[in-house]
Amino acid sequence: MSKFTLFLTMLAIGVVGQACSVEAPDGSGFDVILAGEHRSEANRKRDSYRHPQETLEFFGLTEDTHVVEIWPAGGWYTEVIAPYVNERGKYYAAHWDPDSDIEFIQRGARAYQDKLAAHQELYGNTEMTVLMPPDSLEIAPPESVDLVVTFRNIHNWMPRGSADAIFSAMYRALKPGGVLGVVEHRGNPTVPQDPKAASGYVNQDYAIELAERAGFVLDATSEINANPNDTKDYEPGVWTLPPTLRLKEQDQDKYLAIGESDRFTLRFVKPVA
Repeated sequence: MSKFTLFLTMLAIGVVGQACSVEAPDGSGFDVILAGEHRSEANRKRDSYRHPQETLEFFGLTEDTHVVEIWPAGGWYTEVIAPYVNERGKYYAAHWDPDSDIEFIQRGARAYQDKLAAHQELYGNTEMTVLMPPDSLEIAPPESVDLVVTFRNIHNWMPRGSADAIFSAMYRALKPGGVLGVVEHRGNPTVPQDPKAASGYVNQDYAIELAERAGFVLDATSEINANPNDTKDYEPGVWTLPPTLRLKEQDQDKYLAIGESDRFTLRFVKPVA
């Protein structure tokens, strides 16, 4: 088993989306979708940390955007993006391989497929592709999409040495002039970057370097997802904070008061020429 496959095996545990009764949102605005019955109460509670509307607007998402989301896991952002572009745009979910020989990976990917299939009124214009380096890297047809987004994934790629390959895959999928939107746990800039990102934190300058190495140009930064209360010095890493709370009851009130991690939000552009 490759290190990358072993990683996905572990990551796939617990990503199965919850089934629920769904009514299609009566309208297409973010406010309607975010309040939709298809979203669980637990997912709605995370809006205050993830700022989905502000983040997606910063990345330039519109109702006719053709967009790829990288590794959507259980589909937290799928529940927002896919209904928003369902009528006029296109949503690609670059996920794991549902035909993998690894049971956990297969189960996670197929659960996501089931989530999409169960509610065509929300996800009918969604296409699931496979992103599993080094063999599966075509997240969408070349130069076919307006926007690629990835949320808190770079730290997952770094230990496997796959960050460069995935940034290149995102670059290939975008049209010239297209946008890459990145959100990631922000590391302490005074601490040298761990090339394996064992803590889950990634220095902002390092992420910019990865993107620029693939050919992207930094267009703008935002503090939408910043959290100055995050001290980033926890022995178990970023997973000390909610929602994971790796230390369980130990100092739980302290970490709940801090909230979810400090995150950078970056917008890159694929040059036209």
